[in-house]
Amino acid sequence: MKNSKKLFKRAVKHIPGGVNSPVRSFKSVGGSPVYIESGKGSKIYDVDGKEYIDFCGSWGPLALGHAHPDVVNAVCSASRNGLSFGTCNPLEVEMAELFCKMVPCADMVRMVNSGTEAVMTALRLARAFTGKTHILKFDGCYHGHTDCLLSSAGSGLLTNSIPSSAGVTQKVISEVITTPYNRPAAVKNIFRKDGNKIAAVIVEPVAGNMGLVMPEKGFLETLRELCSEYETCLIFDEVITGFRFHAGSYATLARINPDISVFGKIIGGGMPIGAIAAGRKVMEMLAPLGNVYQAGTLSGNPVALAAGIATLKTLRKLNPYHKMAELAENFAMKINSFAQERGLGVHCAVYGGVFTLFFSSKKSLKNLEDVKTCNTALFAEYFKFMLQRGFYISPSQFELNFVSAAHTMDEINAAAEASVEFLSIRT
Repeated sequence: MKNSKKLFKRAVKHIPGGVNSPVRSFKSVGGSPVYIESGKGSKIYDVDGKEYIDFCGSWGPLALGHAHPDVVNAVCSASRNGLSFGTCNPLEVEMAELFCKMVPCADMVRMVNSGTEAVMTALRLARAFTGKTHILKFDGCYHGHTDCLLSSAGSGLLTNSIPSSAGVTQKVISEVITTPYNRPAAVKNIFRKDGNKIAAVIVEPVAGNMGLVMPEKGFLETLRELCSEYETCLIFDEVITGFRFHAGSYATLARINPDISVFGKIIGGGMPIGAIAAGRKVMEMLAPLGNVYQAGTLSGNPVALAAGIATLKTLRKLNPYHKMAELAENFAMKINSFAQERGLGVHCAVYGGVFTLFFSSKKSLKNLEDVKTCNTALFAEYFKFMLQRGFYISPSQFELNFVSAAHTMDEINAAAEASVEFLSIRT
């Protein structure tokens, strides 16, 4: 019989840290990771036979829940025809047409294999388009493991207390400027000093890699105004936000047109995928039309595209976003009401079907400096408490949790009751 602890013991012998991505490690919360064998709807099942209500959702892409029949059927149908050809395939055309219809700020899209790859290409495009060198990013925002963007990044770097990364040279990050999220005055000062050097500003329009941090009113608008004034590309990293809050981009909700957008996760329905999208003038700089090179044998993979097309069509048809938001807001309301009554240093941030339970006395967390006030030891206890009671949340204080279309109010209420039980015992 399979066993999570035995599997992890085997894994550490041949896989660094026993995991293929640091965010899967339980290092920050203690213990060894559970090994998931299957998932259906809102639930996942580990190799030890235990069932969990899942709020990680493969870190966001499973807005429809696990193994949605439309997506599974599309993948099975496509895979029977072959897994990869390294040639053009009809699904590339269908996906591009569907995507550009659902994302109005995109005239063209290039499919790649991950969000990291999409970001890497977006930065190259921005530098080529502007003829400038520097990139402005924000503390705590994570844009994949591209060398130059691992400075002051969030996500697993923050969870595992790694300020940057070994192997990233000072020369590589010398053209990257970092500043706090939600401080438009600081951004204005940077542009006054170095605006003629800045090729791109890259931002998570809703920060999700230091926990849920919403953009304050005027922050994104200031970025757009400055980028237009200084002829700098504004890049929205929508790897998490794209198709998560409605059947389209967050840029549409914010009524801001970025110059370049990057996508991932949801547009593949759980399959490896990424995308760069922009206006025609920018996108036509990509090879073979232009001199900005990007290539990939598996880009536009037919199986991933089949999953993505099915996901986007189903999201557009079902429009589950109001339901997901209602469920997440109900969870947050129960937590915040209890915390307020007891005067606890806990706050659940929530927006459109995503949430983070911050173990901090601050009720409004605006940037990485605020987020670092969290009691990570108490979060680790909370994680283990919830896991024991059959709820799988993201194993990091600094990540998002996701509600899917498959979750029910009964499941949300049960998770909230378990959370309140923990708070009543440990705070």
